[in-house]
Amino acid sequence: MPRATPHRIDVHHHIIPPKYVSELGAERVFHQSGRIPPAAQWTVQRSLEVMDRNGIATAFTSVSAPGTWLGNVDQGRRLSRECNEYAAQLAHDFPGRFGILASLPLPDVDGSLKEIEYALDVLKADGFVLMTSYDDKWPGEKGFAPVFDELNRRKAVVLFHPTVCPCCTGLITNVPDATVEFMFDTVRAVTSMLYSGTFSRCSDARFIVPHTGSAVPLLHARIAGLWNWNKELAALVPKGPIHELRKLYYDTALSARPECLDPLLHLVTPENIVFGTDYPWGGMTVSDTVKGLAGYGFSAEALRNVERDNALRLFPRWCPKANRP
Repeated sequence: MPRATPHRIDVHHHIIPPKYVSELGAERVFHQSGRIPPAAQWTVQRSLEVMDRNGIATAFTSVSAPGTWLGNVDQGRRLSRECNEYAAQLAHDFPGRFGILASLPLPDVDGSLKEIEYALDVLKADGFVLMTSYDDKWPGEKGFAPVFDELNRRKAVVLFHPTVCPCCTGLITNVPDATVEFMFDTVRAVTSMLYSGTFSRCSDARFIVPHTGSAVPLLHARIAGLWNWNKELAALVPKGPIHELRKLYYDTALSARPECLDPLLHLVTPENIVFGTDYPWGGMTVSDTVKGLAGYGFSAEALRNVERDNALRLFPRWCPKANRP
């Protein structure tokens, strides 16, 4: 079978640096789903092979949950730096194939500010990946504001990645935490960013919500309803919650299915959807995502926006690098 012409841009594509695995231990890295996943066999070469088979020209790499914060400041700073330098080396070794979404050691604000500077100015990162929560705190917390203000000043792109908050581990017998909590921690993160006023205040940053927004599209009217009667919160969202939710970008990782896309497209247009695969994690293969989008019913123009052009608007410096079919 001939390989697809590379044109897609994957904004949700994971790397698993060897030092990261040795630091956390294989069990912590690979057992989030309750079993040893295919991610345990991840290599750069396999990543490239999957990209080539599925017409992916460029993948923006990031580290998945649990991220680089494990409760220790020195360790968080070192892990973030090691993972970011690993990603930068990949981008150097395979020009045009890999972009960089750098990790930050939140809730360490000072360390995160230093890593923003290093990642952007030295490593030339394309954006950042942040977990949906840190130590029972969600990203809109007042203490995190200096980090988001700096990301806004830099006009950065930020991908939120779901994790399991310590408050919500082991809640359901026999059900791995990530099955449910990844989805609803995403909702908590978006709601936190919305009603802290962070989305409104940081209007120059661009934010990507994973998995077609998880349950945000289904719950958006309920979330927005708070704005109608709480004047204090409404003052933090002067243009209204729906305006802010429609400004966000939503990726297709593990979600290229009608039951995920239909609710999202009641909230946003295809111009706010970006191609993402979650490789090498999850229950859908990369080819499942490609097939799901192709069969959904997008127009040719909308599908091209989702698979490529929306990402180019987020990352314009890639326009001359990513080859057009």
